[in-house]
Amino acid sequence: MQTVRDVMTTNVEFCTPLDNVFEVAVKMKDLDVGAIPIVENDQLLGMITDRDLVVRGIAEKRSGSNQVTNVMSEQLITVSSDTPVSEASNIMAQHQIRRLPVVDNGKLVGIVSLGDLATNNMTDEQAGVALSEISENDHLHH
Repeated sequence: MQTVRDVMTTNVEFCTPLDNVFEVAVKMKDLDVGAIPIVENDQLLGMITDRDLVVRGIAEKRSGSNQVTNVMSEQLITVSSDTPVSEASNIMAQHQIRRLPVVDNGKLVGIVSLGDLATNNMTDEQAGVALSEISENDHLHH
């Protein structure tokens, strides 16, 4: 059985609560990613997505110097590295999320994304189901 450990990205770039929103946005741009975890002492505190920057940042008229803790999502759904890939896919589809932080013993050890699921040994059908369920719901929000 394939686990999240087999497909996750392990060299995860992150920011800390001391960073500001501008620094998060620059890191997203430089890395070409849509989410940055917020970590302190290896503990995952939250996550900021590109959507968070727009909805909780710009739309709330918060400046780029605003603290990341004012913009980040704190109620995160996570999995452990020994979670089966099929279960991770189901969690992502059920909760309509594209990126799932991987936490072992309270420490961030990786992130699994829809892309990781689609490009690894997961069946095309499983990845397709997860993506279509998330994409269908995204379409409803536009």
